[in-house]
Amino acid sequence: MPFIVFLRAANVGGHQTFQPSAIAKQMAALDVVNIGAAGTFVIRKPISRAALRAEFLKRLPFEPEMMICTARDVLALANETTFLSEGSKKDIRPFVSVLAKRPGKLPKLPILQPVGASWEVQVVSVIGCFALSLHRRQGPRGIYPNEVVEKQFGLPATTRNWNTIEAIYDILNK
Repeated sequence: MPFIVFLRAANVGGHQTFQPSAIAKQMAALDVVNIGAAGTFVIRKPISRAALRAEFLKRLPFEPEMMICTARDVLALANETTFLSEGSKKDIRPFVSVLAKRPGKLPKLPILQPVGASWEVQVVSVIGCFALSLHRRQGPRGIYPNEVVEKQFGLPATTRNWNTIEAIYDILNK
């Protein structure tokens, strides 16, 4: 079964830097595809989660938090597009936060941060270990969806633009 690996806090602001394309080449025997610079990988050859984690750990110069999802989970997520109609507006972008595990108890949704009409992040849905959100930058600093998701759910998470989910979907369906 293919897996998708999402690394948390890698290649951000000079912190935990590495070359994703080099890692993918080193793991070519597992038919690894790198997506972007944030640490997102599709692993198409069969391997256990434990062995996969070990493969990454021996190649990275740091010990990252890894969210490992099955292809089945990500493909199901890719079919969940109801929240994208809002994200199609010019100033609103859809994001997916991958939580370290399924949240036990869900807070009341949607979550708006800040509360009210001037929201910048709106968490609209949770599917398994995925929190779907919309982001619109209002201020000079801006609030990033990952900040809101980690605080509200009390779990580590890593956030990707919806385009990353679409890229994973395309790779899995080749």
